[in-house]
Amino acid sequence: MEVNATFWIGFNVFVLLMLALDLGVFNRKAHVVSVKEALTWTGVWISLALVFNCLIYYWFGEPKAIEFLTGYLIEKSLSIDNIFVFVLVFGYFQIPAIYQHKILFWGILGALVMRVIFIFAGVALIQKFHWSIYIFGIFLIYTGYKMFTEKDAKIEPEKNPVIKFFRKIMPVTDQLHGDKFFVKLGGKKYATPLFLVLILIETTDLIFAVDSIPAILAITQDQFIVYTSNVFAILGLRSMYFALAHVVDRFVYLSYGLAVILIFVGLKMTLVDVFKIPTFISLLVIALILIVSVVLSFIKTRRENKAGEREG
Repeated sequence: MEVNATFWIGFNVFVLLMLALDLGVFNRKAHVVSVKEALTWTGVWISLALVFNCLIYYWFGEPKAIEFLTGYLIEKSLSIDNIFVFVLVFGYFQIPAIYQHKILFWGILGALVMRVIFIFAGVALIQKFHWSIYIFGIFLIYTGYKMFTEKDAKIEPEKNPVIKFFRKIMPVTDQLHGDKFFVKLGGKKYATPLFLVLILIETTDLIFAVDSIPAILAITQDQFIVYTSNVFAILGLRSMYFALAHVVDRFVYLSYGLAVILIFVGLKMTLVDVFKIPTFISLLVIALILIVSVVLSFIKTRRENKAGEREG
């Protein structure tokens, strides 16, 4: 699909305006984001994505609109894994809720830049070397299998090679200094633990991008569709974190659902030259997997809570 430069410029201007509005108007002062505020913004971002999906339908037709919606759903669901990690990282470093928004804002801004690089590199690779699509497919199947077998995620920042390297080139304070990433003490510049958390979140997103970008490339290799669906999913991630952080432990079967999705899109990629699964069917399958995993999660946790109440 040939996309006029006007669409690229217009979309990126919209993104920059929304980010400026977020940081410069609604979050000028550090504050604890309430669940109500987070749910409101989550609704805003999802609504904007759906409105944009309608525009895609109007501009480029139904097939591209379905590709966008499917890609958005994949990226949105896989981004929930990021939320699990955010909860663990903030808990490990004991970051107060009032400072979490600032970290996530700059973390997501960095994630947007990294995703752009991954998207264009991935599309170019598939277009130039078609056989690479099989490698992506096998990788996704393997990743899905690992999600079934691996144990609960553990956060060990001191073993992170990026964190270890950063500590060698710059000293880090033992305590927070408000919402500052860097401070000067005794004429010497120090990084604060807040900046270490930012580095950890950025490197974690880089790892997640290795899974999520190939997953959406299984749906479409249209750069504009891949890019815009990714951006909308990432922009809504911060508000979704504050909305779900307190109940994220209830999604006990979601990781299995995400694993099935990765295996499904991996098979879709590896079978592309034998049998092409229609995008609309992919959308239905992915939506069904998500719904089933979420419903089963809430049923299980509800039963466990009731059993706990009876025992109490």
